[in-house]
Amino acid sequence: MAMDHEVETTGLVGWFDRRFPLTATWKKHVSEYYAPKNFNFWYFFGSLALLVLVNQIVTGIFLTMNYKPDATLAFASVEYIMREVPWGWLIRYMHSTGASMFFIVVYLHMFRGLLYGSYRKPRELVWIFGCLIFLSLMAEAFFGYLLPWGQMSFWGAQVIVNLFSAIPFIGPDLSLWIRGDYVVSDVTLNRFFAFHVIAIPLVLIALVIAHLVALHEVGSNNPDGIEIKAKKGPDGVPLDGIPFHPYYSVHDFMGTAVFLVIFAAIIFFAPEVGGYFLEANNFIPANPLQTPPEIAPVWYFTAFYAMLRATTDPFKIVLMIVIALLGLLALVRARGTWKVGLPVLAALVILAMAFTESKFWGVVVMGGAVISLFFLPWLDRSPVKSIRYRPFFHKAFFAIFVLAFLTLGFLGTRPPSPASTLIAQVCALIYFAFFLGMPFWTRLGKFKQPPERVRFKPH
Repeated sequence: MAMDHEVETTGLVGWFDRRFPLTATWKKHVSEYYAPKNFNFWYFFGSLALLVLVNQIVTGIFLTMNYKPDATLAFASVEYIMREVPWGWLIRYMHSTGASMFFIVVYLHMFRGLLYGSYRKPRELVWIFGCLIFLSLMAEAFFGYLLPWGQMSFWGAQVIVNLFSAIPFIGPDLSLWIRGDYVVSDVTLNRFFAFHVIAIPLVLIALVIAHLVALHEVGSNNPDGIEIKAKKGPDGVPLDGIPFHPYYSVHDFMGTAVFLVIFAAIIFFAPEVGGYFLEANNFIPANPLQTPPEIAPVWYFTAFYAMLRATTDPFKIVLMIVIALLGLLALVRARGTWKVGLPVLAALVILAMAFTESKFWGVVVMGGAVISLFFLPWLDRSPVKSIRYRPFFHKAFFAIFVLAFLTLGFLGTRPPSPASTLIAQVCALIYFAFFLGMPFWTRLGKFKQPPERVRFKPH
């Protein structure tokens, strides 16, 4: 089939086509977008993330019709939605459960990218847009978490905003600017509402569009990590590609059906999910005079929160030593660029000596854990993309990394103790060692030769 976007149409579609590239856009991004024919179930999660985004936008619109962004009325308005608005309880649970499901599908989508090397050339920009979506999603969840004005919402926002005060020089002014007041108050609630409902969703939608456009420009990756555009037939169609519609639209419909069954089961039978999706303390009105016994973020932030909490004075010293060693290693490998590297290393040492407060280093660790993802396309030096063709110890390292991240997520939900702090410190070191050691360990070992064509068995 020739990929000709000049289509003659009549009637209403023809009227649109003469004024707007409706058919051409449909063909380019759907019916004549050729995707690898060996997609597996890991490729459900991209379309599911788009589905949940639509759910969050639609349910959010209905919630704002009755929500009051006022410190004296916010909690009561949420209760009004739950008890008095027809089907309000369903819309609220669809939104709160949708927030957690959004992070679940995004984490699994990112896991698939790590698994099959979807961040490698030529998809670096696709990955960066995805990481920006992840950052925006974290901001959206943070701003939205305050809106119910419950105990955990209030004190969680207080703790997170106070973290910004640890940033040298600008920290106190920055945290004051974010709150709009010296404490979390009605002013904070109003600006968080504006960010959650208008500003961040606009950024999120723009990034999703950019992510999809960039993806369709370079083409989708596949479990074998083979570029299907390298082998095309006489008609210019990839030999190992099939049109996204109808093949993958039907494929994704099946994944959507399974997802909606799970989504509905949570909403109707366990919307709080044991306190992980909705905490018990958030069903209590915010009280600035009574601090909850244990303040912890929602589960999707707990891995990073555990790293923050694990950054004690002894661990801070370990981090300084690691930074110094990495700087020296970089100088050794750089050779001719030591004139540039030495001042950078000196600056890092001065920074470590000048800002010795554990709170500051905790913020650095937590932020660095997210920022590290952006550099993944250039850290991975493996000659193959997919984990299918990498040595066994690469798979072992990847499994240890995933286990460490899940352990951090679990520890972030538990009260701190000396044992849990020590485990969190070890897991945090594993997390960073995975990324910082990539330029070295990803080159090592005996790699399997990927096939020339994608492996595919019809089912």
